[in-house]
Amino acid sequence: MTKNLFKRKTLAFAIAGFVAAAVAVTACKKDKKDNSESNEVKLDNYSKTPVLLNKLSGFENLEFFSLFSSEDKFPESPDYVFGGSADGAGIIKNTTGGFIMMVNNEDNYSVSRISFDKTFKPVKGEYTLNSDGGQWRLCSGTMVTKEENGFGPFYLSVGESASEAQTHRINPLVSGKQTKTATEGLGHWSGENAVPLNKDAYQGKTVMILGEDADDASGGQVVMYMSNTVGDLDNGTQYMLKRVDNNQKETDMQVGSSYDVEFVKIENHKTITGTQIQALVDPLKAIKFGRVEDVDYRKGNAANSREIYFNVTGQAATGFNADNSRTVFGRTYKLVLNAADPTKGKLECILDGDNKNGPAKEFQNPDNICVTTNYVYIQEDSNTYGGETHDAYIYQYNIATKELKKVVEIDHRRSDPKFKATAARGNWEYGALVDVSDVIGIPNTFTLCIQPHTWREEAFKGKDGGSKRPSEDQGSQVVLIKGLPK
Repeated sequence: MTKNLFKRKTLAFAIAGFVAAAVAVTACKKDKKDNSESNEVKLDNYSKTPVLLNKLSGFENLEFFSLFSSEDKFPESPDYVFGGSADGAGIIKNTTGGFIMMVNNEDNYSVSRISFDKTFKPVKGEYTLNSDGGQWRLCSGTMVTKEENGFGPFYLSVGESASEAQTHRINPLVSGKQTKTATEGLGHWSGENAVPLNKDAYQGKTVMILGEDADDASGGQVVMYMSNTVGDLDNGTQYMLKRVDNNQKETDMQVGSSYDVEFVKIENHKTITGTQIQALVDPLKAIKFGRVEDVDYRKGNAANSREIYFNVTGQAATGFNADNSRTVFGRTYKLVLNAADPTKGKLECILDGDNKNGPAKEFQNPDNICVTTNYVYIQEDSNTYGGETHDAYIYQYNIATKELKKVVEIDHRRSDPKFKATAARGNWEYGALVDVSDVIGIPNTFTLCIQPHTWREEAFKGKDGGSKRPSEDQGSQVVLIKGLPK
């Protein structure tokens, strides 16, 4: 998500990244370099832009590399400018060599396709969706692969900030603009991510969890899509999450307690509008969360992949949340699905930012999430209610011990006029943190998208080629982190 300034549902949004050769890229000063790996990937700083991160206590051994940003020129596409507000992302190997990364440029309503050579040097960029094709703000995303999910490859990019928004299904192996990517089978939601579970979670089925980033009367929903055919995203059934006891109030759920939940069917979800789906929340007794953000599942084995984590970012205690029925500063939830029946499970709030005596007392609106075998990584995006005490953190939650640690903080570079950062804390945010260890062959390695919202330049404006966001002029960055435990 982005700041409340951009993405409150009350705003009008009716208007509504490899085939590569190893060529020279202008690089910043190389203060970090990795030549120790046996494969051909060589980690390095390829971008002009410094890494906009600071390490925090206990994580001093992390290594950072600046991959690319909006001010870089890609040698095979010199006219391409990487868009702002880099959010959802995914990466795969290219069948012809090298790697392909898909990145949502959220406020551009666009998706970038970035090509890397075999050394993991970015060499080409293009918009596989521009704002006309993207149609909506594009938040989190998921790279679906046959190895992990049993079908694919394709990239799911989720539209939001409009009740009629849909999920785009994009072929990452195809260069050039793609059309007719909106997927009716996944319904109409102001969505945040659409995440198919691991192929072993429910063999012979497609089970997917979606989050709805909504703060209106119906609240945000946790949604399930299920088909009895592997890879079928068109003919399945959708459900909303509810408590078995029909209690719809989010803040009635407390840390340390587990609640019986079930997914209740949405009749005719493909043929009704998003507004009509929202109108079913009360009749179906679905839980009204304060803006469901990113979703991910635990890695390691079939049982782990039925263990799902999601962030609820929260909303101000005004308007529809004047009664404090929803979280304000944000929560992280754990949902464990029944092994025999995915529509049944147990739900637990594991971190509560509104409890100022608890471990998450410093939460400023968790948004993106990345779950490994042993950890949950939680990324902040302050809604800037006022009184923010720090810039955005990434937290590490230890699943076994329940210990919460702060890993990194965004570096606003306030002394550098280029970034135009204000004194106010919490203005910048993160996009996707993605485990790329298996793809590039280097353990404990992740890509991270960074959204420095005040970094605006005329040179960044309207470069996606679409007509819906001609004045969008934000810059953003993708970095690589080595040494983050899984």
